[in-house]
Amino acid sequence: MSKRNVSLIEYFNRKASRVNPKYRFADKNSKDFNGWKSALLSELKMLLCTMPEPVPLNPEIIWETKKDGLIQQKILLDLEEDMSVSALVYRPETAKEQQLPAILCNHGHGEFGKDSVMGIRSNSESQRAVEIESMNYDYGLQMAKHGYVTMAIDWRGFGERADGGNPYPNRDKCNVHFIRGSLMGQNLLALNIFDAIRCVDYLCEQKFVDSQRIGAMGLSFGGTMTTWISLLDDRIKAADIICYSCCFKNFAIEDGNFCGSQYLPGLFRLCDVPDLQGLIAPKPLLAEYGLFDTCFAVEDAMECSQKVNEIYQAAGVPENYIVDVFEGGHQFSGNKAFAFFDQHLKGKR
Repeated sequence: MSKRNVSLIEYFNRKASRVNPKYRFADKNSKDFNGWKSALLSELKMLLCTMPEPVPLNPEIIWETKKDGLIQQKILLDLEEDMSVSALVYRPETAKEQQLPAILCNHGHGEFGKDSVMGIRSNSESQRAVEIESMNYDYGLQMAKHGYVTMAIDWRGFGERADGGNPYPNRDKCNVHFIRGSLMGQNLLALNIFDAIRCVDYLCEQKFVDSQRIGAMGLSFGGTMTTWISLLDDRIKAADIICYSCCFKNFAIEDGNFCGSQYLPGLFRLCDVPDLQGLIAPKPLLAEYGLFDTCFAVEDAMECSQKVNEIYQAAGVPENYIVDVFEGGHQFSGNKAFAFFDQHLKGKR
């Protein structure tokens, strides 16, 4: 007879230790990779439920400025019947003469959403600069200066879509929205994935973007979004997942390090994070791990990495999985990202 328990935390820890996801990748035989990928993708798409019906984007330029050799725009887009979003889109001035590769730059679970990723600072909000500097967070701006078209939006409930900050004091608004949507058969992660797909739609419509050379990158929750958009949308050709590599049992169940924006009900019964990242194969994938990351311990990240590496080996493209273990915390490293995207989006070796 097992030892009696009255702790709900211990209850879920015990349950998680016995979860055996249906599609946990366990066969290193490459001939089985395509069958595994097809079966898991099919079930994940069913788990996502019904996506919203897209409407014409109707882009409206709110403002445009030129700075540091970049054309910077804020654009309002319609996504579905009841939801619009503002986007920051940066492009080098050289985009006037040629089509350039583009990167969708996904923000994490921060107060300022897309603004920090695109380097928007404010004299009245000094915390923005602190956030950017502490996490090297403005990779959208950095990549634009490096010759890419970059785009970022606020995920639902963040930045300009935050309903004035936090409308639910002492509660995680992601969890409130998750429950609210679940009541109506909608999932918050699925809605954000839909928004990301619409961003790619927008990029593909721009005459200054090469629609065959689009990548994605993101830190933390941005890594979650990068994982999902990269495995679901074939127009994404290369991905950089920054400080989001860990198994569900470790960060979600044991640590409670999650929010309602990042999960599908029943997901762990199907697969684990390494399986999701492995679904990106054979596309090139860069995974960044900070040695001193307090959100995702490096030991857990390396455990995840080993499993992703096995999937890439089974897919026959082990060279397409790159790891950057850097001396830093929960932040963008930048050690390998520029060369990585240059190789896979610009064709530079």
